[in-house]
Amino acid sequence: MNTIRIQPNEMALPAANYAHAVLVNEPRKLLYTSGVVPVKDDGTVPDSIGDQAEVIWNNLIAILVEAGMDLTDIVSVTTYVVPSQDLSAVMAARDKALNNHLAASTLLVVAELAQPSWKMEVAVVAAC
Repeated sequence: MNTIRIQPNEMALPAANYAHAVLVNEPRKLLYTSGVVPVKDDGTVPDSIGDQAEVIWNNLIAILVEAGMDLTDIVSVTTYVVPSQDLSAVMAARDKALNNHLAASTLLVVAELAQPSWKMEVAVVAAC
């Protein structure tokens, strides 16, 4: 797929490992996920935000594989985190999963999510 990471010279570099924007030229496939939550296939939710992040990224991989795509097809990541969480653990999990692949990224701290046990949720857009 033909993608271009956008980094205007008039802007400071991104604050972490992401691209300011990603231009997708003529994708064959375009995938939008719902917010993916930290629920394992057995219905359990880990306690720590780091473990929740790992479950979410494993769930995202499963979705991508089912769609015939992989993590390098992700062009945008939106992460929702409840207050007082270790954001470095959230970003480390994203960086580990994406393995130097740069996507556009937004991280929002929100008052709460749909279930009290969820500390984070991630939605992605992928194109190939």
